[in-house]
Amino acid sequence: MACGTPVITSNLSSLPEVAGDAAILVDPYNVAEITDAMQTVASDERVRSQLRSAGLARASQFSWKKTGQQTAEVLQRFS
Repeated sequence: MACGTPVITSNLSSLPEVAGDAAILVDPYNVAEITDAMQTVASDERVRSQLRSAGLARASQFSWKKTGQQTAEVLQRFS
């Protein structure tokens, strides 16, 4: 995402929360669903463009600096 690459990811675990609407979410155990998502990304410029834009925007919400600041806030609250 941070590089502007369209993302297809699992709809399980925390990945939907991280990806938000910036990725195509698929059942990782469903080969047909994965195949369809790959074909869509490969053949649909509009989808690729939307995923690129949304992915860059979503990735910008995450940083090591922000993680460090939020971790420090939690540690200070409980120390």
